[in-house]
Amino acid sequence: MMNSVAVIGLGYTGLPLAREACRAGMRVTGIDENPSVAASLNAGHSHVPDVNDADLAAMLDAGFRASADESLSAEASVAVICVPTPLDDTGGPDLSHVRRAASGLGDRLKPGTLVVLESTSFPGTTDDVVRGIVEQASGLRAGTDFSLAFSPERIDPGNETFGVRNTPRVVGGCTPRCTAVAADFFRHLCDRVVEAGSAREAELAKLLENTYRNVNIALVNELAVAARALGVDVWEALDCARTKPFGFQEFRPGPGVGGHCIPVDPVYLTHWARTGGIPLRLVELSQEVNAGMPAHVVRRAEHLLDERGRALRDARVLLVGVTYKRNSRDLRSTPAAAIARLVRESGADVTYHDPFVDAWSPGGEPVQRSVDALGAAADADLTILVQDHDTVPLDRLPEHARLLLDTRGRLRGTRAHQL
Repeated sequence: MMNSVAVIGLGYTGLPLAREACRAGMRVTGIDENPSVAASLNAGHSHVPDVNDADLAAMLDAGFRASADESLSAEASVAVICVPTPLDDTGGPDLSHVRRAASGLGDRLKPGTLVVLESTSFPGTTDDVVRGIVEQASGLRAGTDFSLAFSPERIDPGNETFGVRNTPRVVGGCTPRCTAVAADFFRHLCDRVVEAGSAREAELAKLLENTYRNVNIALVNELAVAARALGVDVWEALDCARTKPFGFQEFRPGPGVGGHCIPVDPVYLTHWARTGGIPLRLVELSQEVNAGMPAHVVRRAEHLLDERGRALRDARVLLVGVTYKRNSRDLRSTPAAAIARLVRESGADVTYHDPFVDAWSPGGEPVQRSVDALGAAADADLTILVQDHDTVPLDRLPEHARLLLDTRGRLRGTRAHQL
């Protein structure tokens, strides 16, 4: 019976999964290496926007407990690894969190346990990394003594329509039986389960989903830069193209990409391909294009100020909206951080307005917050709309800002200048 679950890593992926397992009537233990995270959750305070305090209260009432003690995983019949897979100091994949979680599990693994990796990584991680660590630490064999599978998270922070329950769940195991066991578990949590041929296909599917977005965002970003130089309105072209009812999916230009998935997942994919001697040139180029968009924004800022006889140096620049996603508090890899750094390096003074962010220190350097968006825009030499939150009075910005650069295409037809 798979009625007890240990969720290892209680962030954007792990906590929503733990909530769904609680709703399914399972006994859930959450394990996080940060004791303060565990203590805060046990006190009823959620740090993940998609799991509010009321959700957490219901989880606690259902028996959920969080701990930094990894030995508690021994009590579970299912262990799901939801730890971060960031980039290391060289810009390559960092599997240190995964390795630690796998080692901790292996030290106390019981026969018959299902182990699932949810953390995004390149094909082969489940078979070649996690399997070896767990088997060596436990003395048990995957596919015989315990089940091992990969099932990628598909969390979209702030999405009020799709969550763990109604988003199809992809599952791929180290053996066909591992796939079947993992699929049976997730059918308790998800409305639809899709069985992949193996863990490798499931791992690649996750990277493909987000690399697909990265490549198409890069396409429209590059078109936006070229169209401006050649005197064409890229936004109008996109509006026309999206009227086609087939064969076209809309992506919009912007100041860069953010979050965990789009900036990071393609790195894991290109690392895997290059390790195999087959570089993915299109993907690598898309990474280069999107990484260059903050610099393009700053060049546009310099040009607009120069046209008015001002230099970016010593100018007062207001950034409106600094999270990577609309109507979200999420600052992970936000392009606003690179824009702030480049503007500062040019000698300008930077402030920001964002109703979702009380304090912001990109690169460890605090940026002054302006509570009044319109007043701050009136005082600034240049206002840059970086993220178009619904709670910001966007329609009034053009009449208050001395000079306004719109990187989202929300203020077309006004005094605002486009990307």
